[in-house]
Amino acid sequence: MCNRSIIKRPLPGSIGLLASFARIVTKVIMQPVTAENDRRFLDELHRMGSATVQDLCDRMDVTATAVRQRLVRLQSQGFVSRVAERAGRGRPRFMYRVTEAGSRELGDNYSELAVILWKEIRSIEDLKTRQRLMGRIRDSLAQRYSRRLATDAGLTERFQRLGSELNQSGFSVEVDRSGDLPILREHYCPYLDLAESDQGICELEQAVFQQVLGTAMELTQCCLDGHHCCEFQPAGVSPTDTGP
Repeated sequence: MCNRSIIKRPLPGSIGLLASFARIVTKVIMQPVTAENDRRFLDELHRMGSATVQDLCDRMDVTATAVRQRLVRLQSQGFVSRVAERAGRGRPRFMYRVTEAGSRELGDNYSELAVILWKEIRSIEDLKTRQRLMGRIRDSLAQRYSRRLATDAGLTERFQRLGSELNQSGFSVEVDRSGDLPILREHYCPYLDLAESDQGICELEQAVFQQVLGTAMELTQCCLDGHHCCEFQPAGVSPTDTGP
């Protein structure tokens, strides 16, 4: 089990340039990773301009079922659009195109930049400045994931809604409600390159989840420790406190 410190108190904020830099770092560091196969598929569709399912099957030498599954996934992420085109009588044919968001995704390669920015933040010698910047990043992420979380909901329900927010943001997570306490499970590390260079990012993620859920959290499994996933669960909470 990972031994991660629990951040219990908000860190002070800041203004001006520090706030702007924090917003940039938040976007770069926590950018979800598009699967490599999806990225290649998206790139191929972008090169074709527009295509039908059959066009994509012929181009990539895969089955129609595989193409449709990938298209559905990329459409749900807003990277691909579908337009019905009619040519005379009969059923229309559906043409698929890469959206503006998809084009931006193809041009985004945050991994190296994220590692550089994170190292620069962690190397800031002035403790107060470093804490303020980290607090800004944490607060920005917490605000992003708190949008649909009702403050009067039980803990299990808050876990469920946080899981939905993370999935909609491109992460692959599930909430396990089979035990006495809910578990937030990440199927893969969304920023593996960054975490391998500095596990402080794990502490930041833990602090974000704590702030969003309103309870102390414990990282009980971690991909960096050889586990197949990362798992977060409430710390010091009785099962009777989780709600329905």
